[in-house]
Amino acid sequence: MSTHYDVIIIGLGAMGSTAAYQLAKKGQRVLGLEQYGPAHDLGSSHGGSRIIRQSYFEDPAYVPLLLRAYELWNEIERESGQEILTVTGGLMMGPPDSLTVSGSIESSKQWNLAYEILEAKDIYKRFPAFTPSPATVALYEERAGFVRPEASVYTHLLQAEKYGAELHFFKEVVSWEAHPSGEGVRVVTANGIYEAGKIIISAGAWAPDLLRDLGVSLQVERHVQMFFEPTQGIDVFSVGKQPIYIWEADDYVQLYGFPSFGLKAEGAKVAFFRKGTACTPETIDRNIYEDEVNMMRHYLAQGIPQLNGRFLQGKTCMYTNTPDEHFVISLHPEYPQVAIAAGFSGHGFKFASVVGEILADLVIEGKTNHPIDLFTPQRFAANKIV
Repeated sequence: MSTHYDVIIIGLGAMGSTAAYQLAKKGQRVLGLEQYGPAHDLGSSHGGSRIIRQSYFEDPAYVPLLLRAYELWNEIERESGQEILTVTGGLMMGPPDSLTVSGSIESSKQWNLAYEILEAKDIYKRFPAFTPSPATVALYEERAGFVRPEASVYTHLLQAEKYGAELHFFKEVVSWEAHPSGEGVRVVTANGIYEAGKIIISAGAWAPDLLRDLGVSLQVERHVQMFFEPTQGIDVFSVGKQPIYIWEADDYVQLYGFPSFGLKAEGAKVAFFRKGTACTPETIDRNIYEDEVNMMRHYLAQGIPQLNGRFLQGKTCMYTNTPDEHFVISLHPEYPQVAIAAGFSGHGFKFASVVGEILADLVIEGKTNHPIDLFTPQRFAANKIV
């Protein structure tokens, strides 16, 4: 089978779903290809919640994209009637010299974002679930909260179909090629061959195989999201009482967590930010081990003892990391008809709404007005495979 489209999208998770929506809304003939079902739990776009925040400690360059992302999250909510973004407030806690605190302050100052600085006693007074050490401080951001990943993916896919996108699930891509002239692409699946003028590759943890010629080292890691039953009831951890938080402990290990917003039996979620183990999508271990839970308990006992109750469940997900932990969002250096969204390094979902808009810009206009210079793959040119 050979059918022609304006744009083919490989991967319909966080970024592919928003790109499909943005392109279809602009009248493009879109084909989306996904090897699993919609909003599946085998990649990086599941687990009920993903943090969103504006005081971005990773780099102030992200802030303009975050401001636009908030606008687009609100826009898709209005259009669909679905709740996707929940504002809860957010604590960025740690020693004063920690990246979590100092980087958040830097971004807030550079972009004139509203924030408060709380001492340890103030953190405990306002949010008694936390028992910070005396040296801990926090930046409190009122606009922080969480995005619901499954709801986002489902909603964007449904809206994309509403605007005419053709979405195929359980269809694994075998290979793709771009015509050297700069016009046209060809995608081979087990079920057929598809052709289009442009292509977007947004395949998450499967991107390393599809982008071997890019010259970017994309390393996949296994991470675990854990859900615990609070010892004194779920109420203190509920939305309206508990903010999202990123806590950099005194030994500089980062944890992050969420208020409870679903069934009480689901407990409250917490996870480590940078303590993953190398894997591939084929080799990832989906089991959760006692030593992993005990390591989390060690930190909960220090700073969030009320959450250190019965372990309810764990869910694995994958980070796809670049060497500098910044994204890759760009046109392909050799093929202008190929756009890439990869290497989101565990902090990308909050940007999904604006990444979809950027990808639509890149394949329609060949450029975007959004500031994405930080995300060019050419920054790794010295490592390119030839």
